[in-house]
Amino acid sequence: MTRTWPVVERTSEIGTIRAALDTNSTVGGVVLIGDAGVGKTTLARRVTTSLQTDVRWVAGTESARSIPLGVFAHLVGSATSRDPVNFLSAARESLLAQGHIIIGVDDAHLLDHLSATLLHQLAIDRAVHIVATVRSGESVPDAVTALWKDGHLVHLDLEPFTKEQSVSFVESVIGGRLEGLSADMMWQASGGNALFLRHLVEGALESGTLTQTRDVWQLRGRAAITSELASLLESRIDQLSDDVLGALRYLTFCEPLEFDILAEFAGDDALDEAEQRGLIRIVEDDDRLSVHFNHPLFGEVVRRRVGVAASRRLRGKLVRAMAARTQTSAPERIRLAELTLDSDQPADLGLLRAAANDAVGLADVPLAERFARAAVRNGGGLAEAEVLARVLLWQGQPRETDDVLNGFDPDALDEGEHLRWGLVKVANTFFALGDAAAADAELAKVFARVETPILRQIADAVAAALAVHENRLADGLAIAEKVLADRAALPWAVEWASYAAGLALGLGGKGTRVADIAVRAHSVEEHTDGLLRFPVWHGEVQALTLIGEFDKALRRAEETTEFSSVGQYLAWGLTNSLHGTVAVAQGRFVDAVTRLEETLAALATGAGASWSCPARTALIMAYAALGYVDKATAAVRAYEEITGDHVAVYLPQFEVARAWVAAAEGAIVDAVDVADRAAAQARMSGQFGVEAEALHAAARFGEGAVAPRLAELAGQLDGSLVPIYARHAKALADADAAGLASAAGEFADVGAILSAADAAAQASVVFAAAGNKRDAVRLGADADRFASRCGGVRTPALALASNPLPLTAREREVANLVAAGLSNKEIAERLVVSVRTVEGHLYRACTKLDVTDRAEVAAVVNRAR
Repeated sequence: MTRTWPVVERTSEIGTIRAALDTNSTVGGVVLIGDAGVGKTTLARRVTTSLQTDVRWVAGTESARSIPLGVFAHLVGSATSRDPVNFLSAARESLLAQGHIIIGVDDAHLLDHLSATLLHQLAIDRAVHIVATVRSGESVPDAVTALWKDGHLVHLDLEPFTKEQSVSFVESVIGGRLEGLSADMMWQASGGNALFLRHLVEGALESGTLTQTRDVWQLRGRAAITSELASLLESRIDQLSDDVLGALRYLTFCEPLEFDILAEFAGDDALDEAEQRGLIRIVEDDDRLSVHFNHPLFGEVVRRRVGVAASRRLRGKLVRAMAARTQTSAPERIRLAELTLDSDQPADLGLLRAAANDAVGLADVPLAERFARAAVRNGGGLAEAEVLARVLLWQGQPRETDDVLNGFDPDALDEGEHLRWGLVKVANTFFALGDAAAADAELAKVFARVETPILRQIADAVAAALAVHENRLADGLAIAEKVLADRAALPWAVEWASYAAGLALGLGGKGTRVADIAVRAHSVEEHTDGLLRFPVWHGEVQALTLIGEFDKALRRAEETTEFSSVGQYLAWGLTNSLHGTVAVAQGRFVDAVTRLEETLAALATGAGASWSCPARTALIMAYAALGYVDKATAAVRAYEEITGDHVAVYLPQFEVARAWVAAAEGAIVDAVDVADRAAAQARMSGQFGVEAEALHAAARFGEGAVAPRLAELAGQLDGSLVPIYARHAKALADADAAGLASAAGEFADVGAILSAADAAAQASVVFAAAGNKRDAVRLGADADRFASRCGGVRTPALALASNPLPLTAREREVANLVAAGLSNKEIAERLVVSVRTVEGHLYRACTKLDVTDRAEVAAVVNRAR
C-alpha cells in the first residue's frame, strides 16, 4: 500500500536557507551537507518551491561526471566551442541571460570539473543564488568546497532527525501512537535518517512485524527493510573489495564480534579499509576490542546477499572460533547459541540451556523461548522444559504451558524436580489462568512431596505471594518474613518472599521497611527469573508512593532496566507501569495516560491479568482526573472482567479509582460512598496505606467526617504523607481556611500536586464564605496553577471553587447527572432513590438557579464546569 510521507518541520534550517537565498542576502546561497537520506534534497526543494524566484535544478550523477558541463547541458544548450574557457564563458553568459534565478544543485559532490568551476564563478559573481546539497564523507571537487570555505555560500550541516521528530514522522503516516520501546528501536536502527526510517516502517508493515494493539503500534521481531532501500544501500557495498565484503559478511551474523576473531578471518587491512569507509567502528570494552556496524542497516543489506548454505557455513566458522574461547558473560553465550542454531554445527545442549536462562535473566522472553525449544528438541529434560514453560506462561500461553508440563509424570520426579515442575504449574494456574483455588490445591501437592527444609522455603515463599494476592496480607507477610529471616535462603525463596513482603508492607503503609527487603531481593535477582524482579520493584515503588516518597519511587523506576531489544517488551511494559504509578501519585496525568496505555498494550498478549491490574487501576484514575469519563468507565468494565481471588489484593485500590470515576461524572455523594467502602475494604484486609488514600479521596470530595480515622492512621503509618492527609481533613471538617491553605503548601512540597490543587480550592471556597475575598482569589489562583501542572484537570473541589453553585451536595449531584444526559429514572437507579426524590431535588435546584427546566439546569452546570 502506498503511503504519503510528510515533510518533518525543520524550522531553524528553513529559516537559514530562506535567509541565504533572499535577494538582499550578503551571501550567494547555501550548501546543505549531510548523510544520504537525511533529507537534504527534500528540504531544499521545499524551500525553493515556496519562493517567488525562478529555480533551475540540476543533479550530479556518476554517469555525467565524465561529461564537461554535463549537468548544465539542458540549461545552456550544446557546446559551440571545444575550448574549455570559451565553453565555460558561453555557458555562464547563457545562464546570466535568464535573469536573477536560483540554481539548485543536487549531489554537488558528483559534479564534473567544468561544472564545479562554473558553479564557483556564478557564486563569485553573485548574479544568481545557489542552493546545493553535498553528501557527507564523499570526495568533493575543490571548486565546490571553496563555495563555503571562502564564504560565498552558507554552510549548513543537516543533522538526522531527533527521536521526537522521528516518532512524529512515523505516527503521522501510521495514523496512531507508536509504542515507546518500538520508537527507541526504530530510531536507533535508522539513526534518525529520514529515508532509512521510511523504508524501515514500510518494510515492517509489509512483513507484519509492525502491528496495532489497543490503539498502540508495536514492533515485534527483526527490523525489516524494503527492496528499494536495500538497492540504495547496495550501491555503497558494490564499491567494496572482496576482503572488506568478506569481513562484513562475518559481522552481519554476529554483532558485535571480537576484533581478534574477525581479523583472523578477514585480515587487518580489510578492517582498516572498512573503518576508514565509515562502515564499522571498533570499540574497546573491558580491555577487549569489539567490532560493530557503524549503521545497523548495512548489516541487514549484507545479510540479504548471502545464501542459506553460505550463511550456515560462515556461522559455523564463527561458532568454532568462538567456542574455542571461554564464554564468560550472558551476551557472549547468547550470541554463540544464536549462531549455533542457524549454523552447520551441532547444537550443544548445555549451551542452549545456559543461553535460555541468560535470555530469561535479560527479560527477552521470545529469545528465551527459541533457545528453550531448541534445547527440548535436542534431548533436553525437565530443566529445559521448565524454562520453556515459564516463558510461555509470561507470554500469555497458559494452555501450551500446561502441555509442556504435562509431558512429565510428577510421580516419577525426585523432590527437587517436583518442586521445579510443581511451582511452574502453580504459577501458571494462579497468575495466567486466574484460578486461585486450583492453584492452592496444586501448591498443597508440592508441599506433600517436598520435605527438605531449604527447598520447602521456596514453596513457602510462593505460598506467601499467593496469600498476598488473595488479599490475605497478614498470612502472606508472616510466611514471607519467616523465609527472609533465614540468611541462607535460596535465591528463588528470597525473590518470592521479597515480593510478598514488600507488597504487603507497602499496602499496609509500612513502606520504610520495604527498602531493606528490596535490597535483599536485588542481590539475588541475577539467579532467578528476569521478569520476576518487576513485581518486586512494583512492591517497592508502590510502598514509596503511598508514604509520599515520590522522588525515591521515581528513581527506583528509572533504575530498573535498559532495553536493547523489542523482545524485552514485557519488561518494558512492566517498567512503564512503575513510571505510570508514580506519575498518577504526583498528578502528572498526561504522562501517566501515555505510559499506562502503552503498558496495557504491551501486556495484552502476555504476563496475564495479574500483572496488569496496577496499571489498569492507575489508568482509570488518570482518565477520571482528566475528565475522560467514557474512557474511564470502559476501563472499569474491562477491569471487572478480569477480577477474581487471584487479584483480590488490588480490589481496594480499584474501588478508590471507581470513586474518582463517580466524581468525574459529577456524582459526588456517590463518589464519597464508594471511597468510604473502599476504605472499609482496605481496613479489613490490613491495607492501611490504601485506606488512608481512600479516606483522603473522600475528603477531597468534601467529606470532613473522615478526619478522626485519618488522624489515627497518621500516628500508625510510615512517611510524611498520611499526616498531611489528616491535617487536610481536619481543616476541612473545621472549615479552617488557613489550615487548608497550609495543607496545600505541604502537598506541593512533597510533590502531590493534585492534592495541593484540591486543598487550595477548598481553602478558596472557605475564605470566600467568610467574606475574605483577597485570600479566596489568591488560593483560587494557586489551585488553578497546581491544576495546570496536572494537565488541566477539573476535580469536584476545583469546579466548586471556580464556579460555586448555591446547591446542596445531593442537588449538585442530581444537576450534574442531568447535565450528563441521564433521565430522571436513570438518575434514580444510579443514586438508589425514587424518581419522586430525584424530581424533588431537581425542582429545588431549578428554584435556586432561577431556571425553569432540565435543559437550563444542564446549561448552568456545564458553564460552571
